[in-house]
Amino acid sequence: MHRNKVVSREDWFQAHKAHLAREKELTRLRERVAAERRELPWLKVRKDYVFETEQGPKKLAELFANRSQLIVYHFVFAPGSTHHCESCAFVADHMDGANRHLRHHDVSLVTISRAPLAELLPYKHRMGWTFDWVSSYASDFNFDMQVSFTDKQIASGDAVYNFETPVLTSKDLPGTTVFYRGETGDIFLTFMSRARGSEQFIGAYQYLDIAPKGRDETGPYGTFMDWVRLHDEYGNRSRQDDVYP
Repeated sequence: MHRNKVVSREDWFQAHKAHLAREKELTRLRERVAAERRELPWLKVRKDYVFETEQGPKKLAELFANRSQLIVYHFVFAPGSTHHCESCAFVADHMDGANRHLRHHDVSLVTISRAPLAELLPYKHRMGWTFDWVSSYASDFNFDMQVSFTDKQIASGDAVYNFETPVLTSKDLPGTTVFYRGETGDIFLTFMSRARGSEQFIGAYQYLDIAPKGRDETGPYGTFMDWVRLHDEYGNRSRQDDVYP
């Protein structure tokens, strides 16, 4: 793996000092994009969605839990499915730590899937997650948020995902959606992020990005799907076992 030049302390210092300017540039760009994101127009939510939760049925407004901001992660889990979305679980593994702080800063973080609650909870307990995971099974929520699609939409190519109409084969895809509730109770859709947009919530990637080998995604797909597993399924397998042949 070793391919970098080995230099004197002075040359090392100067090279890293020069690179620091690029790191600062990235930080400032991220801040500018975040500011632009906060200035985007909002869309008023007019449907009265109801979700199945561990405390019983709740409307969208109740998911805010007396806070003004709601961040929803759309976890891919279709009704009756036995498939566990590994990339979704990778994101979910980072939620509880963040939630310990977000709930004290006027933000509620909730995961929503289309499967009935009875199918979600055993998996939640197995993974040891404590965040709120609710079901949109009885509503149009997932379809309106453009993370679930009908057979007709997929067949006709009319399904919209990430502001495009890609060729889809899956009826459910992941994403993040953000809402704001005003003082009068009106709810607004303020932002949505799809596809690779949820990568920013994966803290493990931030560590990998500063490691010598980086993300080291060298399998056939060149993505985390080549190596990420459910956190209780890594076992004693070697790195070679964790990539597709």
